[in-house]
Amino acid sequence: MDLIAARLNRISPSQTIAISTKARQLKAEGRDIISLSAGEPDFDTPAHVKQAAIEAIERGETKYTDVAGTLALRKAVAASFLRDHGITYSPDEIIVSTGGKQVIFNAMLATIEAGDEAIIPTPCWVSYPDIVQLAEGKPVFVPCGPNAGFKLRAEDLEAAITPRTKWLILNTPSNPTGAAYSAEDLRPICDVLLRHPDVWIFTDDIYAKLTYDGFKPATVVEVEPRLRDRTVTMNGCSKAYAMTGWRIGFCGAPVRLIKAMDKLQSQSTSNTSSISQAAAVAALTGPQDAIETMRQAYQARRNLVVAMLNEAPGLTCATPEGAFYVFPSVAGCIGKTSAGGSLIKDDADFVAALLDEQGVAAVHGAAFVFPGHFRVSYATDTETLREACTRIQKFCAGLH
Repeated sequence: MDLIAARLNRISPSQTIAISTKARQLKAEGRDIISLSAGEPDFDTPAHVKQAAIEAIERGETKYTDVAGTLALRKAVAASFLRDHGITYSPDEIIVSTGGKQVIFNAMLATIEAGDEAIIPTPCWVSYPDIVQLAEGKPVFVPCGPNAGFKLRAEDLEAAITPRTKWLILNTPSNPTGAAYSAEDLRPICDVLLRHPDVWIFTDDIYAKLTYDGFKPATVVEVEPRLRDRTVTMNGCSKAYAMTGWRIGFCGAPVRLIKAMDKLQSQSTSNTSSISQAAAVAALTGPQDAIETMRQAYQARRNLVVAMLNEAPGLTCATPEGAFYVFPSVAGCIGKTSAGGSLIKDDADFVAALLDEQGVAAVHGAAFVFPGHFRVSYATDTETLREACTRIQKFCAGLH
């Protein structure tokens, strides 16, 4: 009898985490490594947020909370949804989890029966398909290439829906492409969903505060309130507030789904950290100027990275609307041989040789179910990015 459950054979370890781990190991061995593989802000958590956590500890707020989160935090989350998107949620329509990933896990595991389908536009974040498969569901991939701006088109969504479709998972702005949906982009998608009343929508808006050039991101319920009763609107503190390690994700959803997610969470992690919750209240209700400072820095970095990658022979890089990633194509590099003698057969070969020969860690497009590209995170300082892009240019120039 095998010790390991068969369900684990359906999934893979997170490839972004695996590559980041390998980069750290090489660095520890003395290699000169620049890692552009992690989706983590390089900024520190704002001072007033850290202070709120310290004060919570000193007040003795170190006990269990409600599984769904403290009332203070759920009220703060509701206020943020109203402020940012004009969506009204009551505290009992909100759950706080240990990061956005647990929100997704809870929602999928609480609703998917064996064989249910979840439509996932690709390129997609690495964890969506694995979470769906762990819940015994079937990911249905809808390719959304650069010609479509890496965005889902209404006609492609319509074609993918079947009687088994339970979910559409939408990520805006997107990891890995940075593509973001405006209200105008979402309108035809919402029209399709209105015609299919059994399809639920999970919208992952974790990067919504990080958009550039005046782009105004939108979310599903904001565009079409009639979809509110079958939509999960997810966000969190990790990206916009530089709070990845605090592990705070949350969502608004209909009460019956929130109760199911609460039930599941009560038998897994229970509440998330009480101290992190106190910090999150300060993040959501306190000064927001740190976000704008970070956003401006990311925009400048994005512009630098896009310009430098487009100067690398064989690469083409679109300018994303949000998040802190670019997703260049390596089409012009396939079939060539690197200066170190590696044959570049695909995107995985490209990033492996880039790491080996130039010490730059990036993530291959196949990890995001979209081969032929690679993801670069520009959530690091400008000089490091400039050096990394110079090395990428050198690597590409050495291909023959």
